[in-house]
Amino acid sequence: MIDKIKLSRYYNKHFLVLFGNGVQMVVGFATSFILFHYLTLAEAGTWYFMQSFVGLCEAARYGFLATATVKFYAGTAVKRAANVLGSVWVLAILLTSIVLVANAVALAYLPYTTNTELIVCIKWIGLTFLSSLPADVAFWRMQANEKYGTMFLFRLLNSLSSLVAFSVLIYLHKFSLENALLFNFLSNCFSSAVAIVFNLSGIKDIMHRSKETISEIFHFGKYTFGTTMFSSMLGSSDTWIINFILGPAAVAIYNLAMRFMGLIDLPLRTFVTTGMSEMAIAYNAGKMAEVTQLFKKYAGMLTIVFIPFNILAFIGGVIAIKFMGGHRYDGEPLMEAINAYGMILILAITFPIDRFNGLALDIIHKTKTNFQKVIIMLVVKTIAGLILTLVFKHIFGIVIANYLMTIAAIWFGYHHLNRYMPHTITGIIVTGYNELRDFIRKELKLTSKPKGVS
Repeated sequence: MIDKIKLSRYYNKHFLVLFGNGVQMVVGFATSFILFHYLTLAEAGTWYFMQSFVGLCEAARYGFLATATVKFYAGTAVKRAANVLGSVWVLAILLTSIVLVANAVALAYLPYTTNTELIVCIKWIGLTFLSSLPADVAFWRMQANEKYGTMFLFRLLNSLSSLVAFSVLIYLHKFSLENALLFNFLSNCFSSAVAIVFNLSGIKDIMHRSKETISEIFHFGKYTFGTTMFSSMLGSSDTWIINFILGPAAVAIYNLAMRFMGLIDLPLRTFVTTGMSEMAIAYNAGKMAEVTQLFKKYAGMLTIVFIPFNILAFIGGVIAIKFMGGHRYDGEPLMEAINAYGMILILAITFPIDRFNGLALDIIHKTKTNFQKVIIMLVVKTIAGLILTLVFKHIFGIVIANYLMTIAAIWFGYHHLNRYMPHTITGIIVTGYNELRDFIRKELKLTSKPKGVS
């Protein structure tokens, strides 16, 4: 007989991050449902086109400072932690200011264009990017401190505020692209205000900054900046290529399919979040063998789990795509979205090895190598995406380009990481299998009563 599973046994950092990401994903689906149902195809495409540029700016800030914050802040003394966080704040403000200045210059171009997508981007990119600054720093700090319960509540607040705002606009019959952008900005401002008022962002520590630590973080972050920046461009390039070759309506169709990649990204982001701090702490303690074991454990377990998980994700995703798209996407647009989603899910089985490969390179200070890897990925994907989309005049051109990019990434990443952390692809799978088997045995043993007990 099996005992009832006690929630307290699962109330750990992995559960909290997984649950938090899951709730955020559900809220994201609900937000996307509103966008697809209450905006035209072209307007929905414009929203995602603008968000691709905001995402690129946020990737720059995240890449430059997020990994550095966790690496230099996690497990350090109080005085050192304050010094690191204050220095992070200085760099975050400087980077945000650069984007704002560039956006201000672009405003002069507004009278000379009638392109709706560009007008929306110029008007909203800088403001949206600025509004999320304190919330982003707060998130990095909570991750470094492994305060995943607080992180969950904060992310929930951030996600729900936009959804509630959109729902109110619909109730008042005021929902439009411009109003959606405005209230998205206001929701970000609200989350950032909470981060400052409750000292989640640690903005007061800016007084403890130092030139030495700023320089240290800068030189570490310049490569993680490039890596994350170009990684973001890998996703954004899809939107840009499709928009300029096939138009904003095709962008909406492609993003309808990609909305449900969150089902796959959910467990991956969860273990990258928790694995990053574990690997950083082990590396800072000089335990290189433990870093290698953690890399193989997480990459291997997720690769194995992804096989059955992706099958379920496809079934659930198809139903969700039909529901979210509504009658506006019936026929060929719906089938395009479903087929693209299925093709990417097959490829997604390789994602854990690729993602943890990059994470491991960053943790062991081989950020330059990881940066080079991402450049190769971007070059392969952009060239292949442009050629194949022009040839096929279809979003499948981008999907095929993703396959070519991933093959190049895994080959390059494996070749270089193996120099510093000897491993094999087979070893990753075997380690993942053993870890998963031991976990299942442990759970069954803990939840089973001794023989003879009724």
